[in-house]
Amino acid sequence: MKESSGKQLAKKMLIALVCGLVAGFGCILLREHLNSSGQADLWKTINNIFFQDISAEGATSAVGIFYIIGQVFVNSLQLIIVPMVFVSITLAICTITDTKKLGRISSKTIFTFLKTTVCALIFAGVIGFVVYHLGFFNSVDAGNISVQEGTTGSNPLNIIVSIVPNNFINAFTNNGNVLAIVFLAVVTGLSMNALEDQTKTLKKLFEEVSKIISLFLTFVINKFAPYAIFCLLTRTFAIYGIDSLKPALAYVVTVIIALFVYLFCAYPIYLVTMARVNPKPFMKKAAKVALFGFSTSSSAATLPLNKKTTTEELGVSDQIASFVLPLGMTINMDGTAIMQVIAAMFVAVSSGYKVTFMSMAIIAVLALIASIGTPAAPGAGAVILFTILTGMGYTNDAALLAYSLILAINRPIEMLVTSLNVVGDASTSVIVAKKENMLDEEIYHR
Repeated sequence: MKESSGKQLAKKMLIALVCGLVAGFGCILLREHLNSSGQADLWKTINNIFFQDISAEGATSAVGIFYIIGQVFVNSLQLIIVPMVFVSITLAICTITDTKKLGRISSKTIFTFLKTTVCALIFAGVIGFVVYHLGFFNSVDAGNISVQEGTTGSNPLNIIVSIVPNNFINAFTNNGNVLAIVFLAVVTGLSMNALEDQTKTLKKLFEEVSKIISLFLTFVINKFAPYAIFCLLTRTFAIYGIDSLKPALAYVVTVIIALFVYLFCAYPIYLVTMARVNPKPFMKKAAKVALFGFSTSSSAATLPLNKKTTTEELGVSDQIASFVLPLGMTINMDGTAIMQVIAAMFVAVSSGYKVTFMSMAIIAVLALIASIGTPAAPGAGAVILFTILTGMGYTNDAALLAYSLILAINRPIEMLVTSLNVVGDASTSVIVAKKENMLDEEIYHR
């Protein structure tokens, strides 16, 4: 059922993308024709009815139908950011700090997750840095966009101060201070873990709230997103033209290459260096897990198959797999981290923001934190990306348009990201099992 739903969503997104491209090209041709034939006023009228930003100065008589639909969609995503990050990370911390049952296993698991994710972030940062300096992310219209500094325009150390809010309520009413939400979530999760049974009711409440958030997110992505994507993409063409999609194409190609390179190079290296095993049997047996993750775009939907493959074909102890795989589904997001770093750099550069080494480092830290709180559901990675953008201050109109492009074209990337995430979980289970002498190598090499 989940696989079928994932395929239907992929079809809807593809249809919205194609229709948006067709309508967008039509708008470009119509705009050029009307402007060249002395009918610029007619185009202005069409623009006011469909595409005009109604919040802009002097746009009191504009209707902006496509702008309204797109903005409502973006607002819906912004609405869910704070509760999603707070609840997801709080529940994740409750699980992460529960080391009583598995002792050394849990610490080795978390350390391996952290190590691979940091490597993924460094890898993504290098790839993004190279592509950025080659100028592939630069918009053709960048000359018309004033360069902005974002959050990192001031002293970067101010971000450290903003991590700890001075008002609990204010922290939850400001989407721009995501780090404060993360801090509160970590503190809450650690406190709940220390109090154990005394917070059973609160934990159950958070779990129920998480289900509500997932349902809301599913509705927004499955039901509303295709129509909003069509409007956002068409409006992007109508306002900025075809040249705006050239950086987006560079983004897609960059992320896909980075994900494939990491999938086929990084995990074999991890298995050789950390587990001292031949990676060929793993890559062969984990292929179906990667394909299933690609088709469903959901780590949660892939978990049963991943566990079956890990225990029955890779020889990992059931005790290890039962702990590592569900935990990895929540906090081990190598593919998500790679996508978010490159996407954030794409949005920043194509929107006219200045990207420095310090801002890249902060993007990487935010991506690390955000990937931990990413729900194992289709489309969640692109939604969580908004936490990085708001945390960095990349929120001008050009940034929102670039983000809308990512939402429109990110479905195949999200599918590949999920493949990377689930393979990463399986590889970590093999590494931990090997270190704990709980790996049946006869089954592994069979």
